[in-house]
Amino acid sequence: MEYIEGARGPRGCIFCEPATPVADRERLILFRGRHVFVLLNRYPYAAGHLMVAPNAHVARLHDLDPEARAELFDRVSACAEILEEVYACDGLNVGANFGAAAGAGFADHLHFHVVPRWNGDVNFMTSIGEIRVIPTHLERTYARLLPVFQERVAR
Repeated sequence: MEYIEGARGPRGCIFCEPATPVADRERLILFRGRHVFVLLNRYPYAAGHLMVAPNAHVARLHDLDPEARAELFDRVSACAEILEEVYACDGLNVGANFGAAAGAGFADHLHFHVVPRWNGDVNFMTSIGEIRVIPTHLERTYARLLPVFQERVAR
């Protein structure tokens, strides 16, 4: 509940909370780049559900400068590659919702979701009953992915 009701960063945005190494672990941030960062979704559709967001508080792709946009897509691609390797998933959902009308929960701060999928997974549960079936704990997922990000993406 603290995540939902607690203090948020500037302008009330969860993606704009102050960045410190200690807070990064608490916020499940796996990687910080020059223009973007990668974090676990606290309410995942599947184990390993990642989000990639720019440091800048912008709502649309065209609001990012070309360098930030390039880093954003490079990190989305890296996330897909890492999830395929670490989780041996059968597929991936990659996407963003631009604006509240499109389903964005945080419409003012652009972010992409990278979600591993498996043949026969139960991810339909969210769409029919607001139920999420997650077979692993977030801390375990964080511990499993962090070394891979440190080795492969942070170089």
